[in-house]
Amino acid sequence: MVEMAKMFTIQFFFKSLFFFWYRFFFKPLKNFQRTNSISYITTTIATTQSSFNKYRKFSSYSSSLLHRSDLKEHTLLFDVEGALLRSSSVFPYFMLVAFEAGGLVRAIVLVLTYPLVCLVGEDLGMKIMVMVCFFGIKEKSFRVGSAVLPKFLLEDVGSEIFEVVNGAGKRVGLSKMPRVMVECFLKEYLKVDLVVGREMKEFCGYFLGFMEERKNNNNALELVQEGKGSCSSNIIGISGFRNKDFRHHEIFSRCKEVYLVSDGDKKSWQKLSRNKYPKSLIFHDGRLALRPTPLDSLVILTWFPFAVVLAFVRIVAGLTLPFDISIPLLALTGMRLDSSLPAQTNEHAYNNEEKVKGNMYVCNHRTLLDPLYLSFLLRKKVVAVTYSLSRMSEILAPIKTVRLTRKREEDARMMKELLMEGDLVVCPEGTTCREPYLLRFSPLFSELCDEISPVAIDSHVSMFHGTTAGGLKCMDPLFFLMNPFPSYSVHLLHTVTTSSSSDDDDNVSRFEVANRVQSQIAEALGFQCTKLTRKDKYLILAGNEGIVSSSSNK
Repeated sequence: MVEMAKMFTIQFFFKSLFFFWYRFFFKPLKNFQRTNSISYITTTIATTQSSFNKYRKFSSYSSSLLHRSDLKEHTLLFDVEGALLRSSSVFPYFMLVAFEAGGLVRAIVLVLTYPLVCLVGEDLGMKIMVMVCFFGIKEKSFRVGSAVLPKFLLEDVGSEIFEVVNGAGKRVGLSKMPRVMVECFLKEYLKVDLVVGREMKEFCGYFLGFMEERKNNNNALELVQEGKGSCSSNIIGISGFRNKDFRHHEIFSRCKEVYLVSDGDKKSWQKLSRNKYPKSLIFHDGRLALRPTPLDSLVILTWFPFAVVLAFVRIVAGLTLPFDISIPLLALTGMRLDSSLPAQTNEHAYNNEEKVKGNMYVCNHRTLLDPLYLSFLLRKKVVAVTYSLSRMSEILAPIKTVRLTRKREEDARMMKELLMEGDLVVCPEGTTCREPYLLRFSPLFSELCDEISPVAIDSHVSMFHGTTAGGLKCMDPLFFLMNPFPSYSVHLLHTVTTSSSSDDDDNVSRFEVANRVQSQIAEALGFQCTKLTRKDKYLILAGNEGIVSSSSNK
């Protein structure tokens, strides 16, 4: 009985203590929170009602906004991540920076930290990704923003929002990503007048992995308002519908109108077609061929060690086995070859001993493996001439390769001697091009023989590109062979006859022949001819003229 009385006394004490704290602390706090919530809702409703004429839903007004007759007289501010891009995730772009500028280890670290990035919130998550991707990267050598990211950013632009942005008089892009990641894409490919983004801190020419404090919005607004027709009464803003997309709220508050884009709007947008690009995307660099979303990035890193082993197996099979065995074996490993021959092939049967004895094959250039795939199709060895090739690639090549000197007379003499020995393959573009374009053909090949066999070549990869402008060229074949199912298409076209009417027309004739061969290959592939050269490509992507010394491995 005494124990039961003590137990009852203890229970009564704690119950009394609970009611005491509930009455004098928890209940007033609950009422306070309820009052504040009602006050917050009332204030929000009042604010929304007062700004109803300013903030509008983009989907409801996009048509009228696009067809506004005075849109050219307005300055348009748009949030890059919240309004321009169809995807709201910026992880793929940081993954590209990590992999292309930092390497495999840095990419693995970024993928491992992604769950933490999702948990800590957008602002802190952005800082973590910036630290992982940029720390220790040399500022002058950072070309991912101009050579790699524009392709993936262009593919993420919505066609509907692009029509609106393109119709404005002055365009200003606001981004929460570092400016070095988006400036080239916005200015060079979308023709944006001003880019407002975060600046990276650097020390002794290296990025520290920190971003500068956000620019004063008033200073940014002054930059926006510079020029004719850019007063605050003529500024229209487009941002994301979610509150966290208002990274430049003070700037947007100065706009005459603000249109809000929801996630549902983005999902309904169509991908911007290539023919609508303000500037054609002809050159781009980087090893990754697919958009590295978190899931795809995990798949790539998981596949990577198996890909290296598979690539070495393919290399050994191609180097050591005869064609009759290596071709079926390579097909079993996932490699694909689509080929065709012209309806009628002309064989060389010259009676004059001064005529060349071999065939001259002229092909467009997709990867370093172009001559090798042509030899697979012909089932015989050919000789390939190239403007630049790494020493390692020359050693490992299963066919003979000859480096050109870039001296016209000497190269012509060398190629004539090689034609006397057998078949010769030349890529007159002088460099590779990934997109459906053909660079200008050097006319040297048109002076060497009477008949030329054009070859239309194309390649497709799913994970890794087998070409690079700023990386190690000796790794190009390896990366191509690391793809699960790399495919090649090699199509021999009808021969082209090189004929010159007179000595005075030799120069005209050789250029005409080069252009005719280029047009024939472009028509067969559905590509577009350009007058761009190897020098143009390397100046855009690597900041040099693309000349590789004989002792270089790049």
